[in-house]
Amino acid sequence: MNWMTAYLENRVLSASPLELVNILYEHAILEVEQARESLARRDVGARSKSILKAIAIIGQLQASLDHAAGGEIAANLGKLYKYMIERLTIGNVQQSDGPLGEVARLLASLGEGWREIAEPVEHRGSAGWMNSPGEHIPAAEEALLATAGWSL
Repeated sequence: MNWMTAYLENRVLSASPLELVNILYEHAILEVEQARESLARRDVGARSKSILKAIAIIGQLQASLDHAAGGEIAANLGKLYKYMIERLTIGNVQQSDGPLGEVARLLASLGEGWREIAEPVEHRGSAGWMNSPGEHIPAAEEALLATAGWSL
């Protein structure tokens, strides 16, 4: 096991649920960018491998949605994940950078939103996922977290 694999394994094992989502977004973006680089180099095998990894990661994000708790937000995220998987497939089959770039931008935008939610949550002190007395979590953040079945 190299140091990078060991680092990632340690990061995943010690991560909160929000950090796990952030890790998934980070790696999905990395895989799409690697696919774009492979496309530019005309490396079909590497491109396909990266796209398949990105699809698997997005599939995991999609599978983690709790539609009962997340309601409309979960439904919309589910549709967006399905759209991204379709665009990655089209980009792979057509050997086109446009769909891959589109997915990279969507993932970056969604990832930024999750990071913004995670920052204040991760710094709540030793209480971990519990709110401090009197602390308010904005309703939008609560709804977004509920899409994955989490509560604060």
